[in-house]
Amino acid sequence: MLRSVFKCIIFIFPLLLIAQEDYSAMRKTMVKEQLQQRGIFHNPTLDAMRKVPRHLFVPEGLKESAYRDTPLPIGHKQTISQPYIVAYMTSELQPKKKHKVLEIGTGSGYQAAVLAEIVDSVYTIEIVEPLGIEARDRLKRLGYDNVEVRIGDGYHGWPEQAPFDAIIVTAAVEKIPQPLIDQLKEGGRLIIPVGPIPEFRMLQLITKKRGKIFTENKLAVRFVPFTRKKEKN
Repeated sequence: MLRSVFKCIIFIFPLLLIAQEDYSAMRKTMVKEQLQQRGIFHNPTLDAMRKVPRHLFVPEGLKESAYRDTPLPIGHKQTISQPYIVAYMTSELQPKKKHKVLEIGTGSGYQAAVLAEIVDSVYTIEIVEPLGIEARDRLKRLGYDNVEVRIGDGYHGWPEQAPFDAIIVTAAVEKIPQPLIDQLKEGGRLIIPVGPIPEFRMLQLITKKRGKIFTENKLAVRFVPFTRKKEKN
């Protein structure tokens, strides 16, 4: 019996290695064809996208679609953004090793993992409790000890950890929350989808220089709306 089990393990182990190699090849192709060929050249971002196992951040039945150039549903009416958008937003933040980054909208945890490959610390907030719990467990299981997940309303940011070198918001707003601007460090960068029309949001890059706020319109995008907890009367 023991010998049969041992033979089974020997047989399965190479198959697991082949599967991981296949996913690695998919990531390399994704970076080359979806990112580099479309103008993303920020090396830390490209390296992170090659490394993070995106197929582990999507539902089991969607693993084979994980590296396609498309958003995917992750449950609770939420999505994981397409690889290009993740890479674009990350590169626009110009993240560096010693940076502290705040993310609003954890989702499956993929964006946080990409950032965690680059910076020292990531603080991420998810309002949908089941998603937040799953993301926290997933990130811990994958060894991302430099990510802290909070379940709650991201509108007010994370004041105890402010200021942040960079802030990324992965849900669309009609108006940028003032607390997020206030928690941005001097010289910091905030990227966020803004706009009143659900089918058309403008990805805006906010920078803080000498106490002043500068806004750049970067890219037309689609994002799920920024949701908040209902305040008690």
